[in-house]
Amino acid sequence: MTADHRRATDVLVVGAGLAGLACALDLCRAGRRVTLLEASDGVGGRMRTDRLDGFLLDRGFQVFNTSYPQVKRRLALPDLWLRPFTPGLLAHTPDGMLRLADPTRRPGAAGSLLPGRVLSARDLAALGALSARDTLLPAAALRRGADRTTAAALARAGVSASAVDRVLRPFLAGVFLEDRLETSARFFHLVWRSMARGTLCLPAKGIGAVPEQLAGELPEGVLRRESPVAGVTGEGVVLADGRELGAEAVVVATEAAAAARLLPGLSVPETRTVTTYYHAAPASPLAEPTLVVDSTLTVLNTVVLSEVSPTCAPPGTALVSTSVLGGDRPGGEEAVRGRLAELYGTDTGGWRSLATYTVEGALPAMTPPWPLIRTTRHTPGRYVCGDHRATGSVQGALASGTRAAREVLAGPAGR
Repeated sequence: MTADHRRATDVLVVGAGLAGLACALDLCRAGRRVTLLEASDGVGGRMRTDRLDGFLLDRGFQVFNTSYPQVKRRLALPDLWLRPFTPGLLAHTPDGMLRLADPTRRPGAAGSLLPGRVLSARDLAALGALSARDTLLPAAALRRGADRTTAAALARAGVSASAVDRVLRPFLAGVFLEDRLETSARFFHLVWRSMARGTLCLPAKGIGAVPEQLAGELPEGVLRRESPVAGVTGEGVVLADGRELGAEAVVVATEAAAAARLLPGLSVPETRTVTTYYHAAPASPLAEPTLVVDSTLTVLNTVVLSEVSPTCAPPGTALVSTSVLGGDRPGGEEAVRGRLAELYGTDTGGWRSLATYTVEGALPAMTPPWPLIRTTRHTPGRYVCGDHRATGSVQGALASGTRAAREVLAGPAGR
């Protein structure tokens, strides 16, 4: 490898998910010569959208939160044509379908929160106090709090086991992709805060519109699709086809397992797996853009996505998204379809199975004590970023990429 070849690029970024895109953008804006290598044919990593027979199918159920600081800083939200979910949820319980609404946004739904309808007066007071605290306290104060499990945090806040099992566990299991509520309480409080302060929604063109917008800001020639990296070397990287690319700094911005393969000795957390089933229905089984959760946890959640964003399904057809913990199993789609008949109270026999996505490593397992912020430096000139280095969220991925760029600029490539 010649010296001229090494100098052609200052920084190689491996992986064009949110972390890699944020890192590459910041380095380019700082005047560094950057090459962003993406193994697949598109950007976004786990945040991609497929088109199938007129349907827009995200690769796994996703929601987009407008309150994240990195989202506000980096994205032109009006250009995403965001479509909101109902601020609340429907919980299918042994007592029937219960609605939990946000009275600050839907005053007309406040009646559903009368003591005894969904939660007791004590639970309502406990959740109200918890929500007020998390909403009003600075995020830095929540990050500094004592860490424990989410289950312990809810108990400490005075929420009863009954309220947790009937409503909160089913909902949070879909957020954290685990049903024991063993996720870090620090992260739980930050997530609760973000949901109270922001709007949960989806882009009209699918979640893939988010990374596509970021990629559109990269200078010409920075992004190289279909360029899988086989290894990181002392000089740069080796591509799967044997070609070598040199740079003073390499940032690995892949998912956790791939990062561990590329950077020997890197410690990565366990991860959570989720499977999402998409069905086409001849009519909407629920005429509102509301998330439905299942207290039996047979499914994590289900939603009629075409009620959230009509553009995701052809006219006269409804798109239903349903997620379950873990991977797809034999008979999984049939079992899900049977449970959906119970949840929606309708015959699902005529629904058409469109696609099934199993996302391994969908989220890091953020058990306490979980470091919300950590350095991206691995070895001299080698860096790693991604949600597994921060928090399992859009905010975490973008913030980790931002930190990686900052640390690269302060390191050998920044001198």
